[in-house]
Amino acid sequence: MAVTRLVLTDFRNHRDAVLVAGPGFVVLTGENGAGKTNVLEALSLLAPGRGLRRAPLSEMVRQGAAGGFGVAATLGDVEIGTGTQPDAPERRLVRINGAGAAAAVLAEWVTMLWLTPAMDRLFVEGPGERRRFLDRLTLALAPGHAHHSTRYEAAMRQRNRLLAEEAPADPEWLTALEARMAEHGATIHAARRDAVTALAERLAAQPEGVFARAGLAIEGWEGDAETLARELREGRRRDAAAGRTLAGPHRTDLLVTHLGKSQPAHLCSTGEQKALLLGLVLAHAELVADRVGRAPILLLDEVAAHLDPGRRAALFERLAGRGQVWMTGTEATLFDAVPVDATRYVVAHGTIDLS
Repeated sequence: MAVTRLVLTDFRNHRDAVLVAGPGFVVLTGENGAGKTNVLEALSLLAPGRGLRRAPLSEMVRQGAAGGFGVAATLGDVEIGTGTQPDAPERRLVRINGAGAAAAVLAEWVTMLWLTPAMDRLFVEGPGERRRFLDRLTLALAPGHAHHSTRYEAAMRQRNRLLAEEAPADPEWLTALEARMAEHGATIHAARRDAVTALAERLAAQPEGVFARAGLAIEGWEGDAETLARELREGRRRDAAAGRTLAGPHRTDLLVTHLGKSQPAHLCSTGEQKALLLGLVLAHAELVADRVGRAPILLLDEVAAHLDPGRRAALFERLAGRGQVWMTGTEATLFDAVPVDATRYVVAHGTIDLS
């Protein structure tokens, strides 16, 4: 499913912008700081989560605006809207076909993946960044993943607060929270494991090409609901002393290796890491299309600028006919090899015009 119409109201540097897009490539070009990435960020809010920048909602409101912002999109016969109101700048509202909905429900309507320059350090950052990346990959294959993640995090925060209090925590309350964590945590872990296994098998079966093949594995906590419930119950005193929960799927990491070199990704060169990440995202998009029956919407921010002409052409060829792809770049010539039927816009400091 593709975004055929996107409307931005007081979002970042865009006062009011309307973009009409085709089902394939959508190319946004313009100077640095013009607002190209802002458009991709707005699109990313059509999926569950905090968007590709993970910024506070209040920061997304255009400076000088009365307060609040809006992002509205048409996908086939579905109308999706999200944004904030001036009296609640950090409360995100979501509407689907005019009816209010939870943000987690967006996963049932939109499958979206993105690649940004900030993700270039994914393999050398802490495990938290890789877990978020893994959850985005998993969500595309299992829409209910967002619901389980939200419930798990909420129960864990309540448990941590109880354990931090000076007075002894009510054991029955702790048991109830731990049961909730065990239920949702086991489902989270199983969904992640299934996603990693399927993607790893797909990557391993691919021939060597211009984009490096990644090997994938999950490291850290392992178990089912019964295991997690027992570990939480037995670890109360330890977790109280640590000030956090030390067992569960939030203690895992995504391990990535360069299959061609049999080398951990974090030891590869910067160029190799970018090639691994791009190859991983492309293989995952193809996996989602096969598994879910609809190609995900891809948001590729400044990807073309870091590829040589041969790899750019290979990227565009691989993406052609595989769903909607939104791309940004400073120079229009970077996209000369993109099919001629692409939708092309020039972004210039809050204004967006067809090129």
